[in-house]
Amino acid sequence: MIRRIVEEGRPTAEVAAGFGISERTARKWVARWRAEGKAGLENRSSRPRSAAADAAAFWKATAERLRRDYRLTGQEIAAKLKLARSTVAGWLTRMGLGRLAAMAPKEPVRRYQRERPGELLHLDIKKLARFDGVGHRITGDRRGRSQGMGYDFLHVAIDDATRLAYVEVLPDERRWSTTGFLLRALRWFRARGVRVERVMTDNGSGYVARLFRKVLRLLAIKHVRTRPYTPKTNGKAERFIQTMLREWAYAIPFPTSDRRAADLARWLAGYNERRPHASLAQRTPVQALAGTT
Repeated sequence: MIRRIVEEGRPTAEVAAGFGISERTARKWVARWRAEGKAGLENRSSRPRSAAADAAAFWKATAERLRRDYRLTGQEIAAKLKLARSTVAGWLTRMGLGRLAAMAPKEPVRRYQRERPGELLHLDIKKLARFDGVGHRITGDRRGRSQGMGYDFLHVAIDDATRLAYVEVLPDERRWSTTGFLLRALRWFRARGVRVERVMTDNGSGYVARLFRKVLRLLAIKHVRTRPYTPKTNGKAERFIQTMLREWAYAIPFPTSDRRAADLARWLAGYNERRPHASLAQRTPVQALAGTT
């Protein structure tokens, strides 16, 4: 093709048509021959000189470094790199750096377990909606839901050392309910030989009420309150509530919330007397209380 166009002087369009290529392609090959000679006619890789993926990886790494090392905001990074703010925000989110708090070192896991029964009693409350028919968690059908029936409040007390638990279903979480539950829970544990020394609660209104604190003071029981927004501090109560919801509240298609509440005593007896715990070396709470295996 080069010989016909250059040496013979034939029209480029005519030669290109004879070879079944466009005139533009023929001119490209002629230009390569004139610039590089015969070497310019050798096959070349079709790989582009730069790849969009490589460029994106570079800018992502740069954005990550600006975020980690200099703690710049997404908007500041976008302005510095001359990129769209939404692009930078998407990168940071996918890298788990969407929030500056994500870059703070995580607190080490602090697991603790009291040695003596009654050394620490965890209290907590879980609100459950009342109903007069099987709910959508069982049927999968959200139509015909119970409306305006209010809530049941599960008041929970669990011993830190033995996981022995006491639970009541009450109509609210006000000071009279929380204080009354505390007294009944203390009597229940005392009947089983457990003298409570400390009580741990969150900062709910019923627990910070004067009445609740006064009763604890009169009984010479220390009140330990969790720090705000740190539910893991009261983790044993939180974990017990999750177990209770999974194995009792949502495990059986109760026809009404009253039937569910009536079934609580049966489940709680099984939890305390027959359900082994890995944290107790596969003993039940009752066995742990008695010090047996």
